[in-house]
Amino acid sequence: MALSAVSDDGGVTQGILRRQALRESATRTYARALPIVPVRARGMTVEGADGRRYLDCLSGAGALALGHNHPVVLEAIRAVLDSEAPLQVLDLATPVRDAFTDELFATLPPGLAARARVQFCGPAGTDAVEAALKLVRTATGRDGLLAFSGAYHGMTAGALAASGGAAAAGAFVTGASATGVTRLPFPYDYRCPFGVGGERGAELSARWAEKLLDDPKGGAPDPAGMILEPVQGEGGVIPAPDGWLRRMREITAARSIPLIADEVQTGVGRTGAFWAVDHSGVVPDVMVLSKAIGGGLPLAVVVYREELDVWPPGAHAGTFRGNQLAMAAGTATLAYVRENHLARRAAVVGRRMLERLRRFAAGRPQIGEVRGRGLMIGLELVTPEAGPTAEAGPIAEAEPTAEAEATAEAGQAGFAARVGPAAQAGPVVDADWERTQGGATPYGTPPSEVALGAVTPCEGAWLTGAEGGGARGVPGGDACQALGRGARQAPGRGARQAPGGRASYDGVARTAAPPADPALAAAVQQECLRRGLIVELGGRHNAVIRLLPPLTITDEQTEAVLDRLADALDAAIRTSGARSGELPPAAAPFAPPTAGNRR
Repeated sequence: MALSAVSDDGGVTQGILRRQALRESATRTYARALPIVPVRARGMTVEGADGRRYLDCLSGAGALALGHNHPVVLEAIRAVLDSEAPLQVLDLATPVRDAFTDELFATLPPGLAARARVQFCGPAGTDAVEAALKLVRTATGRDGLLAFSGAYHGMTAGALAASGGAAAAGAFVTGASATGVTRLPFPYDYRCPFGVGGERGAELSARWAEKLLDDPKGGAPDPAGMILEPVQGEGGVIPAPDGWLRRMREITAARSIPLIADEVQTGVGRTGAFWAVDHSGVVPDVMVLSKAIGGGLPLAVVVYREELDVWPPGAHAGTFRGNQLAMAAGTATLAYVRENHLARRAAVVGRRMLERLRRFAAGRPQIGEVRGRGLMIGLELVTPEAGPTAEAGPIAEAEPTAEAEATAEAGQAGFAARVGPAAQAGPVVDADWERTQGGATPYGTPPSEVALGAVTPCEGAWLTGAEGGGARGVPGGDACQALGRGARQAPGRGARQAPGGRASYDGVARTAAPPADPALAAAVQQECLRRGLIVELGGRHNAVIRLLPPLTITDEQTEAVLDRLADALDAAIRTSGARSGELPPAAAPFAPPTAGNRR
């Protein structure tokens, strides 16, 4: 799996990789696709044993909200070490634990924080999911569970049973954890399970859940709870529409079904709000939190309404629920994100990246859809019927056209792309290293953009790219109000539309999306690595390029990520076209093919 571009002449890197392959489990994932040996890291930059530097858009699968070795995190860890405080305390009370709980509660939705309890779990998010499922079953006396297609909640038995890919993971889930799960359709606009997409697809998803629960012959076991992700991460970066989330809250509340929000990956500012449920105003009964709350160290908790706190002592325990270093690092991270408004920053930068990626995708049918929310972005790659158009160009800055300004209030966005210089591939230069030393505004963002970020618009796939957080065709409007209305008439699905545009429901089923192309996605990942960019894959068929940069990403690094990704996409598309004999003309005038291993 080692790439010729990632080599130190058979030295340290290849030796370590070879020994890892010989001695470690076949379940290795990241090490197979990313054959690098990190030895140093700071901020967004990782340096390998071979001396190459990379921009890291994986961020520990979203666990590093502040990037690698942020000064405030290191300071917090050193303070605990220097104090000679115990590093493991089980569930004993300590000042470090108390400070973490204070900071965590300060960030929670007010409707939950005012009457919440917190359960410290084992160090992984999957254990917190197990605790949440056990909690609601104990509190309600029921055993069923409502979960969603495409979900991912962890790899232990109960969490995996609630996930959509248990069979694909080679799991053998038996017993109540598997038989009690009722799978509901998640609103996935691009590949709508009902074939209509948009707000109509979201409405049908909500109606399906409601009718199933009210049908005495529906076959669903009495549910102890409903678990969902506000943005499906491993499922392909699929944001749940805000109106649909509110409908799920209404449906569960009316039937006394606890609502569990899995914010393991979406929390701590990732989506442009501190918690992803904040976008919709939904207050869940239970929140599952991990990854970024530990500042890069293992930590997982469940926060829930005090009425659910009915289980006996020891009902859910674990040796490492008292990790003092993780709590100190987590306190520092939560406070830094809150005090420096990094969620707002994520909304601004994420929207900018989505807009530019959508313009880039408009001339490349291999990019089926660009979607996401905040700094949680995905590009779904597909096998199109035709290659990219000759007009395709690099990711470029854009200026609003007169038509865009005239139609903005109609929920449509149009841009005239200004083609920039060729992307420069290569390792990360010294200037890309994080230079932030804890300053409040180290990002160079114009004040106007900071103010704009307060809007935190929905960047969900069912939007047309209009500014504002409303449903399609309802600028800034309430998506929940739009449910049940007839959707706006829009062009047919066959032709690609304006950047970010999608054909809305017009009363008939839409043309099916092209097949996913996991081979192209794997090739793009390798081309990114050769250009000094680390990205993740995900989605139903592992055909979604996922970007999870740290919230501290600078404007300079944002440009570098977009340039390298554009270069890698075009290189992989050209290689794919050459293999099929359909090499498109001028698919990427700025990025000639590069030598090396190609997957």
